[in-house]
Amino acid sequence: MEFDPVLIAPRRRQMRAQGFWPDRTINDYLAACLAERPDQEALVGTNSVSGEETRLTYRQLAERAERIAGGLVRLGIGAGDVVSYQLPNWWQFTALYLACARIGAVANPLMPIFRHRELIFMLGLAESRLLVVPRVFRGFDYQAMAKEVQAEVPTLERVVAIGDPGPEGFEAVLMAGAPVAGPAPTGPDDVTQLLYTSGTTGEPKGVMHSSNTLISNLLPYAERLGLGSGDVVLMASPMAHQTGFMYGLMMPILLGARAVLQDVWEPKRAAALIAAEGVSFTMASTPFLNDLAEAVVAGGLSLPSLRIFLAAGAPIPRPLVQKAKEGLGAAIVSAWGMTENGAVTTTKLDDPEEKAANTDGCCLPGMAARVVDAGGREVPRGEEGRLLVRGCSLFAGYLKRPEWNNTDAEGWFDTGDLARMDAEGYIRISGRAKDIIIRGGENVPVVEIEGLLFKHPSVAAVAIVGFPDARLGERAVAFVTLREGTSLTFGEMTEFLAQQRIARQYLPERLEIVEELPRTPSGKVQKFKLREVAQAFSPTTA
Repeated sequence: MEFDPVLIAPRRRQMRAQGFWPDRTINDYLAACLAERPDQEALVGTNSVSGEETRLTYRQLAERAERIAGGLVRLGIGAGDVVSYQLPNWWQFTALYLACARIGAVANPLMPIFRHRELIFMLGLAESRLLVVPRVFRGFDYQAMAKEVQAEVPTLERVVAIGDPGPEGFEAVLMAGAPVAGPAPTGPDDVTQLLYTSGTTGEPKGVMHSSNTLISNLLPYAERLGLGSGDVVLMASPMAHQTGFMYGLMMPILLGARAVLQDVWEPKRAAALIAAEGVSFTMASTPFLNDLAEAVVAGGLSLPSLRIFLAAGAPIPRPLVQKAKEGLGAAIVSAWGMTENGAVTTTKLDDPEEKAANTDGCCLPGMAARVVDAGGREVPRGEEGRLLVRGCSLFAGYLKRPEWNNTDAEGWFDTGDLARMDAEGYIRISGRAKDIIIRGGENVPVVEIEGLLFKHPSVAAVAIVGFPDARLGERAVAFVTLREGTSLTFGEMTEFLAQQRIARQYLPERLEIVEELPRTPSGKVQKFKLREVAQAFSPTTA
């Protein structure tokens, strides 16, 4: 497979001169763990299908990765070949990435929610040679689907299933032979990860990352949060998403820490894992924070080991920050990032509480951000504009689509987000550029109204989008999920928002109660799907 990481070369000299690119790979950090702490527990995971719990030391994890690497080599897979795997947060996920890194193959994790249409496109674009899946997960037959997909993807030579005891099974194909003893001469600027965007706007793009772009994010991230080898990281966000991959798989190995994996999100189970394993840090999207806080409060639980919950993926509603801090007893850190960058901004541990409630943080070392108007000129602090970022953890480019890279001659990447920046350089994401609602020439502050409506005691989640109107151009509809045993009428919603003293022009003009909001696996609301529903609405207020 030929890759085109065109965004690497223009930054190489500057990033190395400034010390942001360490020129190391995951192989180097795993070797350090083997030298310094071979018998320390590295990973704890449970397979919810089999009920099997797996505990691996760094020595055992490395041995399994070497054995899988040997299996890959026997299949003819080598440097530059793409290995795709659609797996939950199981130990095999981590070991597969380490095996790929050992032989120079490119890891292509795929979200478990994907089905035939998405997989055929993604595997075809990546020219994947191998697909690893669970035989069954959450009642779905992944092995059967993968076989059907294989017939549609010419490059896909092999499907291997975890949980299949036969000759197509993971153990027989990838674990049965001799291990690969040493790492391949893979460079830190070579593509090591191919990850598809999670789909908040419909069409996925293949995001390429090198070891340098990934690791240059993880090191300052861990330093800002004071994380080290003594920490225990819970990862319940899917590792096939950048959050899980970078901060649940890679970061513990870089730190020599311990990772605790949860394959199906269940807040009571997460609380039990935190208590039993002494978890000190976790990162997930805002809905996970809300779920965990509610489970802990409802159960009268105490989680003294948990120091930090970093929430990203969507702004944290102000009431949730206080509820979570009181319920969990942990520092609540707000962050913003993308598949293309990892976490770009976070709040700091010594920031006042209102920073986590009112901002998405300031840039990590090595990254820079600016907010600009339609003409590319920086707007005054506090004003809304398009968010641009650049720096060490910016991706290597979109696979086979360099025309979509959306960077200018100075390296600024247009994120597609709207934001405001305060006097101290902290940003607040105010929406997506395509999420703007313009009602009668007036921009509706969507994120602010969503945050206010979230305060209503009946509201569990909310997303506001526009629908067409002949006179005003657009009107706003609020899609709301309710807390159990509660109700909400349109009149009650508007009365509640009016009590918040906002302009009447900002009030949603329609309320839709739904069972759940469409989300990406990382928790981001897929507003493009809600807009599709809203297209059929007439401009009524009832």
